[in-house]
Amino acid sequence: MKKILITGGAGFIGAHVVKHFVKEYSEHQIINLDCLTYAAEPKNLSDIESLENYKFLELNINNAKDVDDVFKKYEISHVIHLAAESHVDRSIDNSIDFALTNVIGTVNLLNAAKNNWIGKRDHLFYHISTDEVYGSLGLNGSFKETTKYDPKSPYSASKASSDHFVRSYFNTHNLPVVISNCSNNYGPYQNEEKFIPTVIKSLIDRRPIPIYGKGKNIRDWLYVHDHVLAIEKIFNNGSIGETYNVGGGYEISNLDLVYKIIEMYVDLYPNKFNYNDLISFVDDRKGHDFRYSIDSSKIQSELDWSPKMKFEEGIKNILGALGESEEVYEEEIIDKATAISGSGPGYIFYFMESMLKSCKEIGIDENLSKKLIIKTFLGSAELAKFSEKNFEELKKEVTSPNGTTEAGLKTMADNNLGNAIILGIKSAYKRARELNND
Repeated sequence: MKKILITGGAGFIGAHVVKHFVKEYSEHQIINLDCLTYAAEPKNLSDIESLENYKFLELNINNAKDVDDVFKKYEISHVIHLAAESHVDRSIDNSIDFALTNVIGTVNLLNAAKNNWIGKRDHLFYHISTDEVYGSLGLNGSFKETTKYDPKSPYSASKASSDHFVRSYFNTHNLPVVISNCSNNYGPYQNEEKFIPTVIKSLIDRRPIPIYGKGKNIRDWLYVHDHVLAIEKIFNNGSIGETYNVGGGYEISNLDLVYKIIEMYVDLYPNKFNYNDLISFVDDRKGHDFRYSIDSSKIQSELDWSPKMKFEEGIKNILGALGESEEVYEEEIIDKATAISGSGPGYIFYFMESMLKSCKEIGIDENLSKKLIIKTFLGSAELAKFSEKNFEELKKEVTSPNGTTEAGLKTMADNNLGNAIILGIKSAYKRARELNND
């Protein structure tokens, strides 16, 4: 049985890797080590936390003794090292955290492996890095595994340093290592500070979408699950001492990316708002790399891996995972429904009819409209009993002379609680987003 230590397993890429390995390799023990910084999201691992082959440890790799203790206690035989500070802007403002985690933390892991794996060649230290270590490209060419390192930001410099340390332990200590360098990842559950989640959240909130410079910088986008499958291939079949570049094969400028996401967003959630007006160009990032492009031919030919997810489908998966369809229309529906029905007693039937009319005016599909309206009533404890009824049944029951809510409706009318209904609608959307279940 392998004892696989995955560092940074509560982060974006790490959580996807941990879940895949726990579910696919029940015969092996998976130890997830994460210090739970702002970028971690433990709830994304809730579906595996009770499985017998999974163990979570809250621990910082910057503490050498703690790392060594984990290797000894759990008899670690394999490492998939993902833990890293990874946001370029943060590295510009505070480089020391990147040096500590990305460099010192990696060295601590290497030392623990070196000291505990003496004479054991069936073990593996797999270090996952970034294409940013190679620097910046012009309009032509792609990064190969042999491309000279030329990091431009404190973040990429720290990752380049960690790569060099890993290779040095292979050459100096004969430590069994393998390295991969990936392009920009995207997918469900990515931290909102990253570019694609920032764009989508800005669309939902209808706030400015910040784009550096004139938006001409080009990135190669890799869907996170495709990356997980590449990691699995390298972990199982990669050659010791080798490096593999992993790219998505989808290059696009930042501005064109925003236009594409807007187009897809409006297709999924039709309405009349002009989202292009949200685009806001801001001062360019210091040392901003112009273009990244990965040549993945080595992993494709040697390990039979290639990216499968089309970019458009990947974005649809993100939008679906966010479960924010109710939030997309929240304010517009409420404003229109309130204007139509007024803020007086606001009998439920009248509010339902008003909301349906509001949805129609905004241009929302009728089925989604009914779903939104039913979600609305989840915010009222009095009406929770109707939450699982379909639209017509709900409308019939709340308007029936003998309906169970007749007394409640009369009380609302007598006490002029129309405003309370409006507040209930607002809270209902918040709750619907939390439920995220339809």
